[in-house]
Amino acid sequence: MIPSPALALTRLTLTDFRNYAGLRLDVDAELVALTGANGAGKTNLLEAISLLAPGRGLRGAGFEDLARLGGASAWAISAEIVKDSEQVSLGTGWSSGEGGQTRLVVIDGHVERSSGALGQHMRLLWLTPAMDRLFAGPASDRRRFLDRLVQAFDPEHGSRVAVFEKVMRERNLLLEESRADRAWLSSLEAHMAEAATAIAAARLQAVASLRTHIDAGRQESAFPWGIVSVEGEIEVLLATMPAVRAEDQYRKRLHDSRRLDSAAGRTLSGPHRSDFSVQHGPKDMAAALCSTGEQKALLIGLILAQARAVKAEGNCAPVLLLDEIAAHLDRDRRTALFGALGALGCQAWMTGTDAETFGGLGGSGAVFHVEAGTILEVAKSE
Repeated sequence: MIPSPALALTRLTLTDFRNYAGLRLDVDAELVALTGANGAGKTNLLEAISLLAPGRGLRGAGFEDLARLGGASAWAISAEIVKDSEQVSLGTGWSSGEGGQTRLVVIDGHVERSSGALGQHMRLLWLTPAMDRLFAGPASDRRRFLDRLVQAFDPEHGSRVAVFEKVMRERNLLLEESRADRAWLSSLEAHMAEAATAIAAARLQAVASLRTHIDAGRQESAFPWGIVSVEGEIEVLLATMPAVRAEDQYRKRLHDSRRLDSAAGRTLSGPHRSDFSVQHGPKDMAAALCSTGEQKALLIGLILAQARAVKAEGNCAPVLLLDEIAAHLDRDRRTALFGALGALGCQAWMTGTDAETFGGLGGSGAVFHVEAGTILEVAKSE
């Protein structure tokens, strides 16, 4: 059983989700391995779990794309979780009908206004194969990765990012008008500055905590440690002046850049342009210049450090979703990973094509075989 205090998913139920017409999975394991051929539906299960937290899940797919082909134009996910020894029921679903497209979120039988309420109960971190080249990709990918890390600390962070982006879009549209209402522009810019300062402050606080736990685990970790920082103008302002003054400085910058932003058709400065910088510590090299295997190992090290940091903050480690985690890892690294997850006391869901890859999970692990929308426990790891 999952040790307490802990956060763990104990039951997952799917209806018309991806390739699952219907599924109920009961779990009492700390480490859960899903094995099977490519296309069997392993990642679909992780995606379903990821939708039990705020946002659009680990693939970021449109909700209409999640409905099972040949099924109803709707899908549903429900789960039972245990957090600090208390059971909570979570549910989310989507439907398309005459009234339009609707997403529903339900917690313990109560309908919530948005998916943000899920963040008060479910904390998730994930790694997917698409993230293997995160460090060499665009800054927007690293920024989303960083904001997910921050949200694991602060469930309200995603809402602040959404508010900033919404108001920024309104400002961009207003700047397209030949005679934009200056008073309304000023109001929008004040809202943007307030949200931007809160976003940057949360990022800096989360990265500072991450650094602490990276440093604390450097000696015993089998994965390379990273040197992490946030690069952005709001973050720089906050490092050199009080938050109130940084907010005023950014608001003034928005006011002074109206003509430039209007010509560009977008807002050229703000937290939406910040970057998450990572260096491979042992090699003293930018992560983007490392090999694919080194980047994968560095990502795993970062996620483990983040999970330790979240646990230290709230006495409860997040649930980890690790898709194709064994790729690029040799036997020793896999053993080290399973040991680190066990020491962390978190629930981790992992996928791979070969069940033998997960032979070293230990007594806290369970291996399931996934095939064509069905799942069967094939072994309780010894």
